[in-house]
This record gives sequence, C-alpha cells and structure tokens, in this order.
Amino acid sequence: MNFLRGVMGGPSAGPQPSGADTIQKLCDRVASSTLLDDRRDAVRALKSLSKKYRLEVGIQAMEHLIHVLQTDRSDSEIIGYALDTLYNVISNDLEEEEQEENSAKQVDDLGSQFTEIFIKQQENVTLLLTLVEEFDFHVRWPGVKLLTSLLKQQGPQVQQIILVSPMGVSRLMDLLADSREVIRNDGVLLLQQLTKSNAAIQKIVAFENAFERLLDIITEEGNSDGGIVVEDCLLLLQNLLKNNNSNQNFFKEGSYIQRMKPWFEVGDDNCGWSAQKVTNLHLMLQLVRVLVSPTNPPGATSSCQKAMFHCGLLQQLCTILMATGVPADILTETINTVSEVIRGCQTNQDYFASVNAPSNPPRPAIVVLLMSMVNERQPFVLRCAVLYCFQCFLYKNQKGQGEIVSTLLPSTIDATGNSVSAGQLLCGGLFSTDSLSNWCAAVALAHALQENATLKEQLLRVQLATSIGNPPVSLLQQCTNILSQGSKVQTRVGLLMLLCTWLSNCSIAVTHFLHNPANVPFLTGQIAENLGEEEQLVQGLCALLLGISIYYNDNSLENYRKEKLKQLIEKRIGRENFIEKLGFISKHELYSRAAQKPQPSFSSPDHMMFDHEFTKLVKELEGVISKAIYKSSEEDKKEEEVKKTLEQHDNIVTHYKKVIREQDQELEELKQRINTLTSQNEQLQATVTQQVSQIQQHKDQYNLLKVQLGKDNQHHNSHGDTLQMNGIQTEEVSKLKEELEEWKNKHELLQGQLREKDSVIEKLVSAVSAELDPAANSWFQVWTEKLCLCFPKELEMLRSQIQLQSAEISKLQMENQKLQVMVPVTCSFIYGNCISKTCLPATVAAFLNQARFNEVKALSEEKESLKQQLDSSSSTVAILQDEKSKLQREVAESKKEQDDLLVLLADQDQKISALKIKLKDLGVPVEDEDDTESGDQGDEDEDGDEEEQDENAAVCYHEN
Repeated sequence: MNFLRGVMGGPSAGPQPSGADTIQKLCDRVASSTLLDDRRDAVRALKSLSKKYRLEVGIQAMEHLIHVLQTDRSDSEIIGYALDTLYNVISNDLEEEEQEENSAKQVDDLGSQFTEIFIKQQENVTLLLTLVEEFDFHVRWPGVKLLTSLLKQQGPQVQQIILVSPMGVSRLMDLLADSREVIRNDGVLLLQQLTKSNAAIQKIVAFENAFERLLDIITEEGNSDGGIVVEDCLLLLQNLLKNNNSNQNFFKEGSYIQRMKPWFEVGDDNCGWSAQKVTNLHLMLQLVRVLVSPTNPPGATSSCQKAMFHCGLLQQLCTILMATGVPADILTETINTVSEVIRGCQTNQDYFASVNAPSNPPRPAIVVLLMSMVNERQPFVLRCAVLYCFQCFLYKNQKGQGEIVSTLLPSTIDATGNSVSAGQLLCGGLFSTDSLSNWCAAVALAHALQENATLKEQLLRVQLATSIGNPPVSLLQQCTNILSQGSKVQTRVGLLMLLCTWLSNCSIAVTHFLHNPANVPFLTGQIAENLGEEEQLVQGLCALLLGISIYYNDNSLENYRKEKLKQLIEKRIGRENFIEKLGFISKHELYSRAAQKPQPSFSSPDHMMFDHEFTKLVKELEGVISKAIYKSSEEDKKEEEVKKTLEQHDNIVTHYKKVIREQDQELEELKQRINTLTSQNEQLQATVTQQVSQIQQHKDQYNLLKVQLGKDNQHHNSHGDTLQMNGIQTEEVSKLKEELEEWKNKHELLQGQLREKDSVIEKLVSAVSAELDPAANSWFQVWTEKLCLCFPKELEMLRSQIQLQSAEISKLQMENQKLQVMVPVTCSFIYGNCISKTCLPATVAAFLNQARFNEVKALSEEKESLKQQLDSSSSTVAILQDEKSKLQREVAESKKEQDDLLVLLADQDQKISALKIKLKDLGVPVEDEDDTESGDQGDEDEDGDEEEQDENAAVCYHEN
C-alpha cells in the first residue's frame, strides 16, 4: 500500500517519479503480483492514469491488460478495470481540455494505432466477444464500449474478424434484449458501427430479428416523441435497409411497413415540436424514402408503395402535408417522401389527386402545392420539393397528365374564374417576373407532356390573352416571344427545355413552330454569335431545338424543309460549329449533376438549370441530330423512305402486337373459362354420378315398396272380408244368445222356445249358405282365392268353426224333431189314459217330472256350450279388429311414403334432364336412357301388370 501511495501522489521524502516511471512500476506489479488484490489495485491505478497518460499507458500496459483479460476471468472487478483502461486508451472521445491540448489529427492517429495493435491478434477480438456475453454489468458494459470504439477506429477490419468469428454477430444481437437500458442503448450504438457498409453483416443482423426488436424499442420510447434512443434506432434501421434489397424485401414481407404508420400520427400541434421530435420525424421520413427510392429495383419499390397505400401510411403522410403548424424542414421532407411514395404507382397517384386541403372551399392538394412553387416568398428548398412532387405525380401517369393539360384547354377553363386550376398556376408562373418561377413552371409543364404525343397536339390549342384589345396568341407563340425578348438565362433555359420536350417526336408541333417566320432566324442568330460562358448553355439548347425541328420535320412547309434548314445551318453557322455548340449541353457541370438522380438538388437558385428527365432526352437526341446534319438530300430521301417503311412496319408490327395482345387476352380468358368449365363439368359429372346412384337406390326402394304395398293391400282386403264374415256370425250368435236367455227364464214355454229356435236356426243356415254361395257374391270368389294364398291358417280355422257350428245346428235340428215327435205322443198317452180318472198315479207324475228335468238339463248344457263358442268367437273378432286397424295404419303410411317417393322421383327426373341439357350444351356426349331402359322394359311390364292388379284390387276394396 505504501507503494501505491507513492504512485498516487502521497507524501514522500524523495523526488516524485515521472508518469512513465509510475506506469512502468504498475505494469511490473500487474505482471509479477501473485495476489489478485494487488493486481486489481494496480489495474485500478492504471485506469486512473489512462486518460492523462494515454500514450504511455497504451504503449506499456496494453499487453498486460490483455493478459489480465485472459487469466483473471473469474474476477469481474479487475476485468472491468482492464476494459475501462483499454477503452480510455483506444477511444478518441476525450475531454474538451484534452482536445485543446492535442490536435485532432494526433488523436485520430493514436486511436487508430492502438486499435491496430489490439486487433493484430484476432484472438483479442474473439476474447472481447466472449466477455460481452457476460451478464455482469461491470464486465458487459465496458466491453460493449470498447468494441464500439474498435469499430469506430478500424471498422472494416473489426467487421471481418467478427464476421468469421463463430456466432459473433448473434452474440452482439443479445444486447438489444438486455433489460438494462444503458447496455441496450450502447448495444444499439455498437450495431450502428458494426453494420456500416457491410451487406453481409446487415443481412445477418436483419435475420436475427433486429427489425422486431428495434421497432419495439421505438414504440416503447414513444415513437416520434421519444428521446435520442429513438434516433439511434432509426439510424440503425437506415444502415440495415439502405442499398440492401434483401433486407428491404424482408422488411416488407415481415409486415413491418404497417408498424411505421403510428410514427406519423402527429396532428395539428403548434407547441409540441421539440428539436428531438423534429430530428426523429426527419429520420422516420428518410427511412420511408429508403424503401421507395427511385434507385431501388422497380419491383421492390412498387411493392413497398402498394403496401404503404394499403396500410394507410400514404394517407397519414398526406395528413401531415396538409396540416398546420408543421416546421418547414419537416414539411419539405414530407413533400419529398410523398413524392417518392407516389412516383410511378398509379394507385397512389390517383389517391394523391383526390386529396384536398382543409380550406374553405376545399382545394386539391396539387393546386395548393403549385401555389407554393410559383410563390417567390416560399423557401427555395420547399419550392424544389413541390416541383419534385409534381414531377413524381406525372411520372408514367398519362391520366394525371391529361387532367393537368385539360385545365389549360378552352373547353374546360372555368368561365366564372372563381377557382384556380393547376394550368392557370403554371401559366402564371411561366410568364411571371420571377426567373425561378419561370423555370419551375416550364419544367412542370414539360413533365405534363413527357412521352405523350396526344397531349402535345392538344396543347397547341391553348390560347392566351396577352393584353386588352389584342388578339389572343397561342401558348407556343407566347413562349417563343418571351424567349426572343432576352430575359434571364434561367428563364430562357426553362423555356427552351419546354420547347424541346414539346417538339420532340411531334411533327405537328414542329410545323406550328416553323410556321412563325421569326423563330428560325432567332435560333440561327443565337447559335452563330460568340457569347460568354453564361450564354453557351443557351446556345447549346437553341442548337438542340433547331436540330429537333430538322429531325422531326415532315417537310409540310416548303420554305422550311429539311434540306433548306441544313443549307441554312451550313451557310450561317457551319456544321462543325453547330455540333460544337450542341455539345455544350452535355459538357456542362450542372448537366452532369442533374443526370445523377431524379430529385432536383441545387445548392442555390442560380444552379437550377437542368431537369433529370430532360438530360435523358438530350442523351437520346444528341447523336441522331448530329448524324442528321451531315446527311445529304439523297440520304435524307432514302432515310425518309426507310423511315416511312419502318413506320409502316412499325404500324404493322404495332397492329399485330395489338392483335396478338388481344388474342392473348382472349386466350387467357378462354383458358380461364375452360378451367372454370372443366371444374364445373367435373363437379356436374360427380353430381350426376351421385344422383344416378341415388335414383337407382330410389328405384330399388320404389320397387320394393310397390311389392310390399301390393302384399299389404291383399292382406288388408282379405282380412276385411274375414272381419265382415265374422261380423255376420257375431250378429247371429248374439241373437242365439238372446234366445238362450229367454229359454233360461221361460222353462215352462218349451214349445214356444223350440219354435223360435227353429226359426233362428233356419235364418243362420240361410245366411251361411248365402255366404258360401260363390254365385251370390262375385267378389267373394276373388278374395277367397287371395285369402287362401295370404291367410291359409286363419281360413282353415274359420272353416273348422263353421263346420262345428253347422254340426251343432244339425244336431239341434234332430233333437228338435225328436222332441216334436215325443211330446205329443207322451201327452196323448197320458191324457188319453187318464182323462177319466180323478187323479194321476204317482208313477206317471214321477215319469213326467223326470222327463221334464232331463229336457231342461239338456237345454242348459247346450246353452253353456253355445256361450263358450260365442266367447271364443268374440275374442277372435276383437283380435281381428285390432289387426285390421293396424293394417289400415300401415297402408296409410305406405301410401304417404309412396306419394313422397313419386314427388322425389319427379324432382330427380327434372334435375337429370336439366343436367343433361347443360352437358349437351358444353359438348359432353350424354347417353339417352331410351336404350338402357329398353332392356328393363320386360321387368317394367311385369311391374305394370302387378300394379294393374293392385289398382283393381284397390278399386274393389274401396267399392266394398
């Protein structure tokens, strides 16, 4: 400890050691001490000296500190001190006082040199990656800061080491999931440095779920209202997406564009625009532009534009565009962002055309923006942004171009003059006194004519009223008039670009231009003069306009045919001089700058000379015009003939292309229709097959039910006849029962009872004989035969009962005859022998009592037997009645089911007929059932006979 006191500046008797000596002693202590505490104290002392003595500590202690990182991994405190010391040595983030003492160059050199020494051994970077994995705050945080500093100093070298290290990038991605915000935020800074200009690492980071984590952090921090952490996350997202098509596609397919919409929900807030919010929103807008940049592949840009429209992001941006209280720089960047979101996307362009500003009355957003563009009081960058927005709105948008030009045509101009149209604003800017407004309006109008020959011809109809009392002049003539008046260079350049765009590929416009006799002399005069450098650009554009008038000339004007114009150039200018002046355009510095990207980017209004689309036109026409100037009349004629031939061929090819395109569309439609019909046909065939099987099943069921119904009808009818017969018997037996009851009560009237019994027996015999007579009832014979077939056992029982009853009747008749013979004889014998006597002997009385008793006994026995027979007949009748009612219910149900089946079969037949008609219409051969049904005709005839018999039987049954 005394040693440390001496090192740290404690009281000592001797002279104070220098910083280098102290650092040397501390390094020796770190290398030679066996106790961990001593080494820890020494490293702590080196940390405290590393900021003041950065060079000495870096030279002498770096090797010892790396050794500590390798050997003392178990002690987090000494590891943390060592990492902090290395960070102080390598990092260039010095205090302000130290920066005043050291020059910036020396600082950069020191950090870079120490970084190179550290990463010379790649194992050191791998060791640092391992330490960053530690969860201990005192190890992980300084490790993250040290690795970030290494990437700042030697980015590509450290990136390569991390890239080849196993799971190197994945280890660093875990920093974003750390619950400690300090480590998480520094992890974002580390990944910023790691992903700079390295597409391979960018892809790995993106596929390690970086988008999800970064968007979550932005949402947690409050989106645009968040702090500097949101700014760092947005910078990292830009690193991952900019110029990386793979990551952009992954970002779009992962539905992360939809999560960007809440970023722009700012509303009309005049007081909530802090500096950090402005920075955050500016970066958010730039991130949107990265996804839809014109430099991206067209397919990727188009898909991102569509996604932004469908998720409502474009609508949100237009809301900011029309909101009040938005800072000027945010409004400018929003206009640029909306420009690239709608550029070349018809759906987005149509939506932007429908956006209205919240004014009274509402005005289209395009009109409001054009008012800012032609207003010289607006900031220059804002006017450039509006011009870019208008250009993007018209890019590959013939519908939008037509709407803009239509506002200039006489038939569509508002007669009341209450509303301001886009065309009126462009004309007003084109002829105003502000040269910047002239240039912007000319370029905007040129974009309305870009690659649209129809609109170029329609624009020739536009007439302008220059002053009161003077006749109106055409727009083309007014442009040439202003051009000849010698206005500012910027105004003339804008008008010449408009005229060149207007006349290119439009022979009618060239004819109108040449029809004014002052135009060609003005152009030749401008080209022939030797002017200064400022006028050289105007001379080049005049040469381009004159060359277009020659190349697209249809020779309809005799005085300005191609050959005469060439001769004029050769006499007054010279071919070589003309070509030289034409070359001034492409050699100009501002031309090269404008050709780089579509967005107009100018440092000052004076540099605003060329438009990006116009540079493409110059590149296309410069070579052909040069060749056209040197061609002779014969070559021109040949070229004209070839051109006509080519035009004819082109027309033919265009015609055939159109025909082929139409045929392709028809074929595509027919293919789709065939696929649809094929699928429908398959479905119909499956349905027909299923219905045919169902119909066959229904036919089988119908035949079975028909057979079963016939049997039920037969059974029902035979059973009804049996019940009828039994009913007759029951009635007759009841009469006998009444007679027997009378016999029981009136035994003394034996003779009267016998007569009545005889009469009853005679009636019963006559009834039974009538029932058994086949001739009496014609239907009885038919149903007897059916009963014999259906109910043989029951019929035999009835027959046996009838026979028994007949036998009983015969027996009763015989007994009746005997009684009729015996009673008179006995009575005559008794009364004849005893008539003269006064009293009957006892033997005769006994004999008469015994005979009477025997007769009464015999009659009682007969009565009992008849009662039993009646009881059995009654029970049989009850059973038969129950069976009859049951059969009647079954027959009713069978008839109902039969009717339902008949209705179902009729519906199925109609459906089958309709399906057959559809199949025949589709061209599918359908076999009629006439042939197939002919084979079944015999069976159907048999079924018909049976059905006829059943119907006859049913008729008979109903009649009975």
